[in-house]
Amino acid sequence: MPTKQQTLRSSLSFSGKGLHTGVRVSMTVHPAEADTGIVFRRTDIEGCPEIPALCDYVVDTSRGTTIEKDGHRVSTIEHIMSALWTLGVDNARIDINGPETPIMDGSSKEYARAVLEAGLAELEAERRYYHVTEKMVYTIPEKGVAIILYPDDEFSVSLHVDYNSKVIGNQYATFNPGDDYASKIAPCRTFVFLHELEPLMKMNLIKGGDLDNAIVVVENPVPDEQLAHLKQIFGKQDIEITGGYLNNLQLRFNNELARHKLLDLLGDFPLLGMRIKGRVWATRPGHYANTEFMKQLKQTIRREGEKPRFQYDGRKAPLYDINAIRRMLPHRPPFLLVDRIFHLDQQSVAGIKNVTMNEPFFVGHFPDEPVMPGVLIIEAMAQCSGILVLGTVPDPENYSTYFMKIDGVKFKRKVVPGDTLQFEIHLLEPIRRGVAVCEGKAFVGETLACEALMMAQIVKNKK
Repeated sequence: MPTKQQTLRSSLSFSGKGLHTGVRVSMTVHPAEADTGIVFRRTDIEGCPEIPALCDYVVDTSRGTTIEKDGHRVSTIEHIMSALWTLGVDNARIDINGPETPIMDGSSKEYARAVLEAGLAELEAERRYYHVTEKMVYTIPEKGVAIILYPDDEFSVSLHVDYNSKVIGNQYATFNPGDDYASKIAPCRTFVFLHELEPLMKMNLIKGGDLDNAIVVVENPVPDEQLAHLKQIFGKQDIEITGGYLNNLQLRFNNELARHKLLDLLGDFPLLGMRIKGRVWATRPGHYANTEFMKQLKQTIRREGEKPRFQYDGRKAPLYDINAIRRMLPHRPPFLLVDRIFHLDQQSVAGIKNVTMNEPFFVGHFPDEPVMPGVLIIEAMAQCSGILVLGTVPDPENYSTYFMKIDGVKFKRKVVPGDTLQFEIHLLEPIRRGVAVCEGKAFVGETLACEALMMAQIVKNKK
């Protein structure tokens, strides 16, 4: 699996009617720069408002996934999302001149074909992954719905559907690393039970549905008067029922319906905004369950993001002790605010500072209520960042790092004498022209004390 983010080599254009609105739309998928994600842009509305394809913006899951931002919507996004994300597209801008994506033939076949023909372009930025570390469960017991996520080194899905249908029966589908999505999953069409048609029409849905873009499952014998009604609905006189399906004389796969549910799941999971390393087991999933599970997972990730990723062990020798830090950084006491570095790789660094009552700033901040100044916590994180970014030059002792910008600063806990501050700094994008963008967090124990986004420039010292 690629470790770098990817986008399309060229733009893709599609046109057709929306499944539920029946409105004819044109849609063009454009390449996009790193960290854009997948974003829809309503070109038929003044200002071309953008709606990010993220679970935070899901507002409706009635027979499809709908996202909305600032009152502007795009519906039935799961088929194009499934093709883009599963085939490796991390970043794209999708221009659409209507409220719903084209349903095409009810599958992702045309979308997948176009993506493969266009090809992918690798970007410099690293992909973001969520590594599952413990079992996670989402269920709707009364509907027999369950989605379970297990730890694993790669992403895979096993899916089971059982609607108590004598036509469909029990169906299973899987997607594993190395599977050919374009031939195995993408051609599988959406489906509906015959008894659902009338209620869906009364809900003002499936205006664009017909026998060319959906499989209609027929559970029970159909009287002549009902068959005549169906001919009127679909505007066709040659409607017949074969093998429990309305005019679908040949399924593309014996388990096409389960594979389509898998296609939908692969289209809803990208709404997390990052890729998953974990194994999924899903029973009777649907858009509501898929998107609610992504929201639940996102909350888990946010909570985990407020805990240290690295574990400091004082019994082990540090990577850099205070003398090594002094050789690398130009700072000197009382302004040297990092005591040890215990983790360092190409993307991150972790260090500590033992805060004691002997710190000179406690003399005035504050005499009767000693609190470490927030600006010094930021400075300490910046010094850790310096260790990370100066490690990219061959002679770090001849360089210094200077702040260019600080954003998103939040202080969540007082830091007082006796605390041990643990700093974790993560490089958010490759260093370009000596400019580094980092995310910094400071913890006391398991508690987040401060966080900030920092931009700094590496500058060679004057002799």
